[in-house]
Amino acid sequence: MSTNTTSTSTTKIILDCDPGHDDAIAMLLAWGNPNIELLGVTTVAGNQTLEKVTKNAQALARVGNITGVPFAAGANRPLVGPQLIPDEIHGESGLDGPELPPAGVQLENKHAVDLIAEIIEREEPGTVTIVPTGALTNIGLFARRYPELIGKVRSVTLMGGGHHTGNMTPSAEFNILADPEAAAIVFDAEWPLTMVGLDVTHKVLAVPERMEQLKAVGTDVAQFIAELVEFFGGAYMKERRYPGPPMHDPLAVAAVADPAVLKTVAAPIVVETKGEHTRGMTVVDLRRTWGAQDQTDTTPGDPSALCLTDDYSSAGMDTYGEHVEPVRHRVGVDVDVDRFWALLVDALERIGDTGFRS
Repeated sequence: MSTNTTSTSTTKIILDCDPGHDDAIAMLLAWGNPNIELLGVTTVAGNQTLEKVTKNAQALARVGNITGVPFAAGANRPLVGPQLIPDEIHGESGLDGPELPPAGVQLENKHAVDLIAEIIEREEPGTVTIVPTGALTNIGLFARRYPELIGKVRSVTLMGGGHHTGNMTPSAEFNILADPEAAAIVFDAEWPLTMVGLDVTHKVLAVPERMEQLKAVGTDVAQFIAELVEFFGGAYMKERRYPGPPMHDPLAVAAVADPAVLKTVAAPIVVETKGEHTRGMTVVDLRRTWGAQDQTDTTPGDPSALCLTDDYSSAGMDTYGEHVEPVRHRVGVDVDVDRFWALLVDALERIGDTGFRS
């Protein structure tokens, strides 16, 4: 399991989540993947109230037999405005579908933000990646409360946003729209950040043939995921006519576990907080990534090849257009779908039967 792995190739992560069906799968992937050392799990109000998503996270610890990992609850509302709850997708509990077991872990007697700070301060600088898969309230609060620790974070790899579309509105993805002010803080902080957005997560759908791969693992945990996806997929079919639910949050974890899963390009990103029709939009500057791999002295780049390569990097530049600082942001633009599913199957096989229903 992740905490039992001491290989120097492992990446230490803190998972900040709001379970949530895809958060649940992300947590199990993080626990079962041998390339990840799960240092902590923190919860934030998002897919449901803080109380409900925290209860879900504690139940998932029992499902996956997650041990030796501290869990802490965090922010119970966005920085500004009321909470936005997508109960049409995740249900009344936030994790509708299978019957959940009792809590498998007790919560730490501290706020999630303080647990994150404690872990970052304890570990060697540049060794811990924060992986937020929900609203960014906790991470924004961490950046504001502990600015001296920002430079000790290796990177942030988050699920959220998109460079061409939204899902809650035409321009905004849920995790960003849930707390745009916090998201703006996170994207503005001086740490390397990779955005795993809708542009790539919508390529990883839990369609029936993929679910057969998971069921073939034959464990109680694999069956639990199948039951999660049955509800999750039904909600996506009803609300958005998708043939299978997107594996949003697991893809962010997979990108950390195996960087070859996700193709990214460097591009500055800002979060819109004021627009009447664009609040919560991630504005991704892809103007200088137009087909640079095909450019010659006589042939311009192909705009249809938008964001396939880092042309400023290929040209030996350290900066990006008018941006005077090196680009800290990367955005996912393509995904190795087969590689993702292989990672998830492998994690489930490693977790095995946990007997959580007995």
